[in-house]
Amino acid sequence: MSRPGNTTDVTDNTDSGSAHEGAATTEGRSDRGQPRPSGLENTRMPSAAERTRTLVQSTCSAALVVPGLDVTSADHLLPSSRSVGPDGGLFLEFPAGSPAVRAATRAEGDELNAVLELTDVAPVSVPHRVRGRAWISGRLTAVPGMAGPGRMMLRLETAEAFVDDLWGAQDVEPEAFRDAAPDPLVVHEAELLQHLHAAHGERMGMLHALLGERAACDCPAHRPSAVPVALDRFGLRVRFVEGQGSCFDARFEFPEPVRDVVGLRRAMYTLFEAASC
Repeated sequence: MSRPGNTTDVTDNTDSGSAHEGAATTEGRSDRGQPRPSGLENTRMPSAAERTRTLVQSTCSAALVVPGLDVTSADHLLPSSRSVGPDGGLFLEFPAGSPAVRAATRAEGDELNAVLELTDVAPVSVPHRVRGRAWISGRLTAVPGMAGPGRMMLRLETAEAFVDDLWGAQDVEPEAFRDAAPDPLVVHEAELLQHLHAAHGERMGMLHALLGERAACDCPAHRPSAVPVALDRFGLRVRFVEGQGSCFDARFEFPEPVRDVVGLRRAMYTLFEAASC
């Protein structure tokens, strides 16, 4: 069991390469400038399949790309709803007259391949706001009778999947995606992060005290601003924004994985108590 507020990793996009007590630092970044984690060997984290499934079943933006399909507006590529079937296939709802529906209907017995692109943006204002992307590709078919009047359900068979997010970039096997469950906090994550940022900014800043030597000079005047950037059942990721646009991430593990908002409330109380000691 982790101690309350255990800082399992710190990722840095400054030029500092020194180690800090209680945290591992790295200069690694994604091509989007996102701080990358280090020291994951002892970190509890969602699997790549769970992270991909969470994105699919979240409110993040998604676009269906059909190679060779000519569309007049990007809005024609956006499904109005999406869900995952028991076999891991994606069900995407579109207006019956959309280009994607016409392409799937005309394909009939021919194979029509498509890719669902998902883009996850932090619900709070923070540097490097795109938290991750995922791609799911496979065969696209129309499924009549599953949607309401004027609508059509399309099914995207999950043949390949890939996620590139705050944890790193990984392939996802179709079977792993099928069997994975979304994070239990996904429905509430955006609202919870916005609430922490707006209503508990001072307490968020206090978490800087848990960063070991990095918090040696922890006076409020020089303390970096702390923005909660991601949340899952295992912990909270905070982006500390320093002067001149530099920033670093710290991951604070919960004592035990949380299952719901009630459990999260207890975990956050424990975390804030540890920071105030």
